Amino acid sequence: MRTELLLSDIDRGQPAAVAVDDAPVYDAYSQAVIGAVDRVGPAVVSLGMARPAPERLQRRGMPELRGAGSGVIIAPDGYILTNSHVVQSAHRIEARLQDGRTLPAQLVGDDPYSDLAVIRVPEGGLPVADLGDSSHLRVGQLVVAVGNPLGFQATVTAGVISALGRTLRAETGRLIDNVIQTDAALNPGNSGGPLANSQGMVIGINTAVIAGSQGICFAIPVNTAKWVAFQLIREGHVRRAYLGIAAQVISLDRRIAVAHHLAAATAVRVTEVHPDTAAAHAGLRVGDLIVGIGGAPIATLDDLMLALGRRAIGESVPVEILRGAERITLETRPTELPENG
Repeated sequence: MRTELLLSDIDRGQPAAVAVDDAPVYDAYSQAVIGAVDRVGPAVVSLGMARPAPERLQRRGMPELRGAGSGVIIAPDGYILTNSHVVQSAHRIEARLQDGRTLPAQLVGDDPYSDLAVIRVPEGGLPVADLGDSSHLRVGQLVVAVGNPLGFQATVTAGVISALGRTLRAETGRLIDNVIQTDAALNPGNSGGPLANSQGMVIGINTAVIAGSQGICFAIPVNTAKWVAFQLIREGHVRRAYLGIAAQVISLDRRIAVAHHLAAATAVRVTEVHPDTAAAHAGLRVGDLIVGIGGAPIATLDDLMLALGRRAIGESVPVEILRGAERITLETRPTELPENG
């Protein structure tokens, strides 16, 4: 009987009515990806840039070079977060919104050190992405990347977090710490777009792909991005307090954590102390475990950067460390991060 009704509808040239029990049923994975895209997608923009061409190309009749990338709206009055390398040196930037409008954009601030930048379009009432918390990410967690790879607008890929706490060298030659590694497929043009969790909260800004690799892509943690974006919007640039160390996150032996009344299961281990810096003058050593700065607990490199960011450059800052079985407090006076730091 049901088949006859469907055939009857077709014969009359009318669309067949879909029974309730024929509605698509998605598995949990698909539902999570669809939900994440529905939530973050409206705030993703496609960016087009133009840069002056090198003189040798200008002599051949090519006045400018064009590029493309992605961005994510973080404030309804037009502020957009993207990568520094996407918009750096651009003399013209355009942002294409999900509703099809193309608007001119101006650079608000650029931070090559973190490969982040903020631009702004002259429009209000825009859809905004929800910024999450990258301090509780787990390896194996589902993530969704939305962007405009190779010019294909509003492209979605999904994967998992492959590793946390990676170090990535930016185009400036500086090292970006605490980077998220994911296998969500990224291509040129994805740079600056959001990496979201299954709830559609932005947990990273996609930044790089290892050329020739399969499934090795990177994103800047959103906690870092929030801190950088705030400074760029307020000051136009980022001033960083600088200790003069290289460091990595390690897991703490539970007995050590209990003995020293530490709530976190991780700490930041000093792997290098640069000469003639605040860290060297204060007596920090390779192997020291940083567990607190200025009274704030330190469990990750994000914690370290944020704690330093809250301090005035040159201000005396107590740094709590574990050295062997001892818990020691050292007084440091962080300087401003040097331009080539």
